[in-house]
Amino acid sequence: MKDHKNKVNIDQIDLEKEKEKISDNPGLISFAHHIGGVVIKAEDRGKIKGRAMAAMREQAEKQLGQLYDQMQVLAKQANAIKERVEVSGRIYNSQINFEPLIGHTYFLYEKEGENDVLSMIGPKEWGKKMPFNKFIAKVKLLSDHTWDVYYQGENFNNLHE
Repeated sequence: MKDHKNKVNIDQIDLEKEKEKISDNPGLISFAHHIGGVVIKAEDRGKIKGRAMAAMREQAEKQLGQLYDQMQVLAKQANAIKERVEVSGRIYNSQINFEPLIGHTYFLYEKEGENDVLSMIGPKEWGKKMPFNKFIAKVKLLSDHTWDVYYQGENFNNLHE
């Protein structure tokens, strides 16, 4: 008969081998601590910062582009208001031989040696010879007694009345 004192416990061997494979602090090791675990790989911090900076710059440039577009719209609106003020000033300093009505369209002309003239007659309605030196603007009187400028300039051949 064989001696049972020298008998090896196989279950005990498997447990001891498993204990060798398990870490007491698995969060501190840089590799998976069991089969099927996710590989933990150290990232290059410079690469991460570089990507973040590139994304931040791209977003900032996009927002600056949007602000620039908004500034262009505001500058255009400011120029339109400035133009309205200038033309309105010329109209109120011009010769007006009628009472302008709100919502009606009128025409401002320049006459050499005299004040500007506000007329109900458009540049194309004068026939062969317009009695003024220059067409200044096509305007409409608004309810707040300011003038909306529809067209301004000398080239009234393209003017749609």
